[in-house]
Amino acid sequence: MLDDLIKKIKELIAKVRQEKLSLKAKIIIAVLAIVCLVGGGTTAYLVFDYTQNNPKFCVSCHLMNDAYAKWENSVHKNINCHECHHLSIEEMNGLMYSFIVHRPTELPDRHGKVIVPWKYCVQCHWEESEDDEYKDAPKINGSKIHANHYFTQQIQCTKCHGYKAHLFKPEPRFCVMCHEDKEVHSEGMGGLNCLNCHTDTEDNLLPDRDKCLFCHGNEKQRQALLDEERAEVEFCATPEGYGNSKIKIKITEKSPMQFMCYQCHHPHDQGRPDWKNCTDCHARESDIGMHHGHIKDYGATCSDCHKPHEWSVTKNNQKVICSQCHEYRSPANFLK
Repeated sequence: MLDDLIKKIKELIAKVRQEKLSLKAKIIIAVLAIVCLVGGGTTAYLVFDYTQNNPKFCVSCHLMNDAYAKWENSVHKNINCHECHHLSIEEMNGLMYSFIVHRPTELPDRHGKVIVPWKYCVQCHWEESEDDEYKDAPKINGSKIHANHYFTQQIQCTKCHGYKAHLFKPEPRFCVMCHEDKEVHSEGMGGLNCLNCHTDTEDNLLPDRDKCLFCHGNEKQRQALLDEERAEVEFCATPEGYGNSKIKIKITEKSPMQFMCYQCHHPHDQGRPDWKNCTDCHARESDIGMHHGHIKDYGATCSDCHKPHEWSVTKNNQKVICSQCHEYRSPANFLK
């Protein structure tokens, strides 16, 4: 069909050449040809530019109204759609066919689907990006969270960023969409952001002592973390949150226990330690000295004598501790 059209055009050009036209007629024909060429080219360019570079074209489909509104209020509002969304001619035609034939009424579920391949994301969110226009975009190459999810597990960016149309900042508890068995106990932490505790401060992404003390410590400890920029600004607990934390602990550099809080506390499994896990480290302690009689004979638990976060039974606190079960007798009465 195209060959026939080209053949007819050639025949028309040859016929025009055979005609004896005046100079004026030739000029008119030339002007008309230039006008058609320029006008047609300009129109084609404007149509192409509108469809490829103007986000308003996207709302030609009513299904994109909500996505467009979210994009307008997102951190990517100055980025053109096609800088992230790259569709082939086949895919674009497929969308047009679906729109005309199927007339969908809602967007399909996006979780887990590759809406924008990672290779387009890192063009802006990487330290070596040469695009000065987006030089202030957050970089992921220094992030341990991204190192684990993006590099090691090779999870696409859109599984966390944009699993809902143009929701680039993850929701507070978006992690449980994949980590289904990691709901937090309800003792005051149930509504916290996942990244409130799991941040880039540790290689294993588990909260270190300083992170726990940001909420459960005192104001001096919290301010020290803020001064060191250790607290994650984006997901940090609000003053109302850490100010109302019911459990405040006194723990210093001189406290006997200097390991990570999560070695005793497992918030995804239970609210507080049952103290049986003390024997994970102190395996033979129940057979040593006074522990044998108290634990094996009388069924005492570690916390009956050793107060959480203080632990040591000293001369200063033994009167209070021992008198909970025993009538107090001064050791001085038994000394010669």
